[in-house]
Amino acid sequence: MTPADIRQLAAEVMAGIAPEVDLSTVADHEDLRDALDLDSMDFLNFIIGLSQVSGVPIPESDYPKLFTLQGLVAYLVLRHRDFET
Repeated sequence: MTPADIRQLAAEVMAGIAPEVDLSTVADHEDLRDALDLDSMDFLNFIIGLSQVSGVPIPESDYPKLFTLQGLVAYLVLRHRDFET
């Protein structure tokens, strides 16, 4: 899974949760929760959705690593590689 694939998956998952937001307007280092005005349930649903569509289990202890697009992409690229092998 490439970073572009992950960004596309994230945009698709986010569209199902908050269709009014545009993930492409968020800078890589911005906190997704603040930039997109996500409440805790929206963010939780976003993480669960990412886990489901990517096939990568995301434990709750790793959620803070996914607060930014940069962190989310890096995490899923690494975990997807680990999960495949």
